[in-house]
Amino acid sequence: MTKQMEAGLLIVRLVLGITFFVHGLTKFQDGIGNIAGWFDSIGIPGFAAYIVAVIELVGGAAMIVGFGTRIVAALFVLVMAGAMIKVKFAAGFLGNPQMAGYELDLALMAMSVLFALSGGQKYSLDHLLFRSKA
Repeated sequence: MTKQMEAGLLIVRLVLGITFFVHGLTKFQDGIGNIAGWFDSIGIPGFAAYIVAVIELVGGAAMIVGFGTRIVAALFVLVMAGAMIKVKFAAGFLGNPQMAGYELDLALMAMSVLFALSGGQKYSLDHLLFRSKA
């Protein structure tokens, strides 16, 4: 893989990780209990809010450094699929005045699929720790 491709993947991985990290952090800062209540109100068990927030926060940090990239990315895909199916599809692709659409969720999901398939690549902790010695 070329250096330019590796640099591009690093940038995308950093943006993905930062985005999820900030979303997870915000859930805790705004009161995770409030998020759990909202989950309950839309028919999702409230405890799932804690799971999603931890996946976003811890997974975001792991994605930034490139640790457990494939697993974290697969979890992100599940989170985004749940968000789109349960909440965002009703608003449409671009959304409406009351709710954002699913375009950002779809972009984050596509980025996550990329890393679920490719891993962290050269500039990642995964590569440093687990690359083949051959």
